Amino acid sequence: MTSNTSIARLRGWGLALALAGGLGLGQAQTAPEAAAPAAAAPAVAGVKSANIFEIAPDASTDPNYASQSNAERKQVQPGNNAPMWRDVGKGVTGYSSLPLSQAPEAGNLIQPFVQYPGSRLTNAGEAWREVRNQWLIPYGGSLLFVVLLALAIFYKAKGPLGGHLKDTGRQIERFTPFERAAHWANAGAFVALAVSGIVMAFGKFFILPVIGSTLFGWLTFALKNLHNFVGPLFAVSLLIIVVTFIKDNIANAADFVWLRKLGGMLGEHEVPSHRFNAGEKGLFWWGITIPGIVVVGSGLFLDKLLPGMLYLRGDMQIAHMLHIVCALVMMALIMGHIYMGTVGMKGAYSAMKTGYVDEAWAQEHHELWYDDIKAGKIPAQRSKTEPAAPLQTPAKA
Repeated sequence: MTSNTSIARLRGWGLALALAGGLGLGQAQTAPEAAAPAAAAPAVAGVKSANIFEIAPDASTDPNYASQSNAERKQVQPGNNAPMWRDVGKGVTGYSSLPLSQAPEAGNLIQPFVQYPGSRLTNAGEAWREVRNQWLIPYGGSLLFVVLLALAIFYKAKGPLGGHLKDTGRQIERFTPFERAAHWANAGAFVALAVSGIVMAFGKFFILPVIGSTLFGWLTFALKNLHNFVGPLFAVSLLIIVVTFIKDNIANAADFVWLRKLGGMLGEHEVPSHRFNAGEKGLFWWGITIPGIVVVGSGLFLDKLLPGMLYLRGDMQIAHMLHIVCALVMMALIMGHIYMGTVGMKGAYSAMKTGYVDEAWAQEHHELWYDDIKAGKIPAQRSKTEPAAPLQTPAKA
């Protein structure tokens, strides 16, 4: 009996060493094993040793394989915890010391397996990962690239807009100090969020190969924390922006004329507009306000900053997809806004930097707004450095 047990142990050790050393199964067989095949049979029929490299029965050799419990499986296949992981995949809830009121899914290691119609995916987390990696990231990156390319082509074809009227030297206030402070606070927060978000989403494609995994890991860790802390600042500044400028971004009849003629961008002269034209109003609603509310709400949810909410895995995945889609829409549209506010239009950057524009600029780009100021319908401060000549007012009928 002692000899049989020793032979069985030698067999298991030899097979383990052969597999660990990269040898074939045939090389692991020894002469004593060949001389006493019957001696190894009782070991197969009885309790296996703790050697995980031994070949164990499977569905083809053991008719009771499918009905074995996890405890029974451990006896014939040490290290095989497939039944346990099948239970985990079904959503079986285990023990967790975390309070269910704070972590209702703490007892579930992974989301339950669900077969999606027409898809090979069987898990909600896997489905979310594929949507992110196969749809949101490639198509989102392509959108930003296409917008950047279109702006470059437009600048090459048209150059900076405006400058057709000679400056008068008389300036009028376009943005108050409070409006400019709100704008720059919101713009700074947005740029920080956009840059950090782009690096976290696309950095592995164009930054990681250059600086390596160690530096890239530190960079993304720092930007993730920056992203999370700047988010609330963006939320507050966005609210101020919406409240401050909403009164000047309500659509009117002149906006439909502007849209019908595409703002005159294909011609030499711009279509008259009020303080903001239809394009700027569209940016306010569809590029800032509406997607901004979704981005802020989903971001606060992802950071678990909304009180009284249950942060379930499925809800977090939906929030993440809404967050990245609306953020990409905002970035694409605000890229056009940044272009027009810097190199795309003469005098536009100075308007937000100093708050003042020349009368000629106002007349050329926002003629209806300029006419209302001349008529006294809109109060506007005068530049301290302007000539003493007053603004021209239309003659009364």
